[in-house]
Amino acid sequence: MHTPAKGKLLLSEPFMTDTNFIRSVVLLVEHNQSGSVGFVLNQPIELNLQDAIKDFPLANPALYRGGPCESQTLHYIHTAGETLSGSTEISQGLWWGGDHEQMKELFRNGTLREYQFKFFVGYSGWGEEQLADEMEQKRWIVAPANTEYLFNTPAEALWRVVMKNLGHKYAIMSNAPLVPNWN
Repeated sequence: MHTPAKGKLLLSEPFMTDTNFIRSVVLLVEHNQSGSVGFVLNQPIELNLQDAIKDFPLANPALYRGGPCESQTLHYIHTAGETLSGSTEISQGLWWGGDHEQMKELFRNGTLREYQFKFFVGYSGWGEEQLADEMEQKRWIVAPANTEYLFNTPAEALWRVVMKNLGHKYAIMSNAPLVPNWN
């Protein structure tokens, strides 16, 4: 079994009942002894970024619910790298955050493109040992992340696609009904 780490994905086990994380895929952007931070990749919301930030230079970028913590905050992951100052590298070719005003200017002048970004309101957070406890309870499955999953796989298919790509045992789990009695 893989262990959680910065840059890895957490897939909720098929029958998780926590409504914040049913069939969710979470990208861990921080993981250390103090706790973990991540963003749910497959929960789009009705609003777009223009609804949240009126002067944002993109027309209608999608906005995702990053998790239940601090839902009034905006976060983003991207492949723009050090082009955006203040970004934190999550893994090779994948970055988190950066200077918000510079980002808007770089979108305006065409240096950055919408396909390089994914935007979130709120985040998912675990305190010290909380994620380790949830792993012991087998609430999460750890998977490798790649930009294909993060930026090109439709949100409604993401959990199933990543699960299937983990191998036969997980492919079977990916077909489990949301409610076991429906089987």
